[in-house]
Amino acid sequence: MTNQRYDTISFLSDYGVRDEFVGIVKCVIADLAPHAKVIDLTHDIPPFDVRAGSLALARCISYVPTGIVLAVVDPGVGTTRRAVAVSVGGGRGVLIGPDNGLLSMGTALAGGAESAVVLNNPEYQLATPGTTFAGRDIFAPAAAHLCNGVPLAALGDAIDPNVLLPGVVPLSRVEGEETIAEITWVDRYGNCQLNVGPDDVSSYGSTLSITFTTATGERSSRSAVVAPNFSAIGGGIGLVIDSFGMLAISVDRGSAADALSLGVGDAVTLSALDDVGGVTTNVRLRRSQSTPE
Repeated sequence: MTNQRYDTISFLSDYGVRDEFVGIVKCVIADLAPHAKVIDLTHDIPPFDVRAGSLALARCISYVPTGIVLAVVDPGVGTTRRAVAVSVGGGRGVLIGPDNGLLSMGTALAGGAESAVVLNNPEYQLATPGTTFAGRDIFAPAAAHLCNGVPLAALGDAIDPNVLLPGVVPLSRVEGEETIAEITWVDRYGNCQLNVGPDDVSSYGSTLSITFTTATGERSSRSAVVAPNFSAIGGGIGLVIDSFGMLAISVDRGSAADALSLGVGDAVTLSALDDVGGVTTNVRLRRSQSTPE
C-alpha cells in the first residue's frame, strides 16, 4: 500500500509580508516538494493572537482543498510547547502547527482529530542556528515531506489527539431579554462580525437595538435593521448576515468599526428595540469604498 501524497498546502500565519518569513517558508517547501502548490490563506493575523488565528482558520477550513494546512501563530516558539501534525478526514487532510489552541476549531470543523504526532524527528527537520523560526525549520519541512508521501507516523511520536490544547471559543449568552455578544473579527472594511447568527436573535424582530461601550467609556445604543446585504441597510447601522452566516455590525460603504469606535473583543448587547431604555445617539457615518463580504 502506498503512502498518502498531497499536492496542496494552505498556509496561514501572523508573519505579515514586510519581512522575509513567508517567502522563506515557501522556499523550503519548494525545495523539498517542488510539485506542491502553496495557497496563502492570510498572513495578517495580529502578531501573537492565537485566538484570531484560530477563528480565521475556522472560517477557512470548509473551503481549503484536500491536503495540508500549515498554520503558524506561535508566541511560544522555542519553548516546551509542542509542534504537532493532526490527521483529519480519513487522512484527506493534515493540520500542522503549534499545540497552543490554534488548530483546535479548524480540526473540529474538519470532522475532528483522528491521529496526531509531535514533530520531534530531526530526520524531517532543518538544521537550525536558533529556535525561533519553527515555521522554517519544523513546520515547513513536515508539510513538504507529507506531500512527498512520508507517512505521518514517521514525523514523530504519536500522541492522543484528546490531549491537544483546546482553543478559546467566544460564546454569546442570553441574560433575560438580551443577548450578550462579542465582536470576534473586524475585516478590512470595518465590518464587525459577532458571535451570533440571525436565528439566535430572530425573536427580537427585524430591527434590533445594539448597545455597546464606546472608547471614551460612554454606553450608547443604536437601532439596527437585520439586512441581507450592505445596500439594504440604507442609512445608519445594520446587522448584515455576512458570508459566513453570522451577523456583522455594518454600514453601507463605510466602516462601522471607525464610526462606532468598535474593536475585536468588545461586548455588544442585542435586544428587541422596545426593550431598550435610555438615549439613542446619532452618529455621522464616513463613506469609503464598497464593502463586499
